[in-house]
Parts: sequence; structure tokens; C-alpha cells
Amino acid sequence: MPQLEFADFAPQLVWLAITFGLLWILMARVALPRVSDVLLSREQRITNDLDAAERLNNEAQEALKAYETALAEARAKANALAVETRAKVQTEAEAAQAEAEARLAERAAEAEAQIQAARNEAMGNVREIASAAATGVVTQLLGDVPDDAALNAVLDAELANAGVN
Repeated sequence: MPQLEFADFAPQLVWLAITFGLLWILMARVALPRVSDVLLSREQRITNDLDAAERLNNEAQEALKAYETALAEARAKANALAVETRAKVQTEAEAAQAEAEARLAERAAEAEAQIQAARNEAMGNVREIASAAATGVVTQLLGDVPDDAALNAVLDAELANAGVN
């Protein structure tokens, strides 16, 4: 093996040093600056991306707050509109109910008046019917027509006991 010959050992060390030095210079002047530039640009890009992400996150938070505010305002407006509508409907319903109650009270008063008129008419007829019936009964039992004054006095007393005018 030629690399183990001691006579060739010193020149191999010199060539090793020269090759190492050239590779060292090549790496230091060409490859490492490029790698360093790539790492630096990568770091800057990451920093820029993080800054942009933070800025976008802040904008998203602000947009969310604006959305929540708008939503709260819309809910408040909807609730106010609902309360207003309920109040309006309630007022209209109360007015309609009052009107209906007034109509019912009027009809009830008319019906009461009709009932009272019918009752008065019926009560007027009761006296006549009772007088005719009493006259007929007394005539058939006694065979004699009763005295009108005496009959009217008895009928007035009985109708008064019965609560009929």
C-alpha cells in the first residue's frame, strides 16, 4: 500500500494540508456564506410570517369584537322591537276587548230591557188570567158571578204574597 510507505508519508501530509486549506477557503468563501444567507433569509421570512400572522390575528380579534358588538346591537334592537310590538298588540287587544265588552254590555242591557218588558207584560197578563180563572172557578162552584171588588182585593193580596206586582 502506497499510503503506508514512510518515504511518501511527508508529501502526502503536505498535499493533505494543501487540500484541506483549499477546501477550507472554498467552504469559508463560497459555501458557508451561501448557507448563511439562506439561513438569514429563512429567519427573516419566518419573522415576517410570524409578524404577519400576529397582525392578522389582531385584525381577526378586532373583527370578532366588531361582530359581537354588532350582534349585541342587533339583539338589543330586536328585543326593543319585540317589546314595542308586544306593547302595540297588547294595546290593540285591550282596545278590542274593551270594545267587545262595551258591545256585550249594550246587548246585555238590551236583553235585560226586553226580558223586563216581557216580564212586565206577562205579569200584566197574570192578573187578567188569574181574575178570569177565579171568576170561572167561583161561577162553576157557586153558580154565581163573584163581586169584582172582592175578587180584585183577594187577587191583590195573593199576588203581593207571591211577589208579583
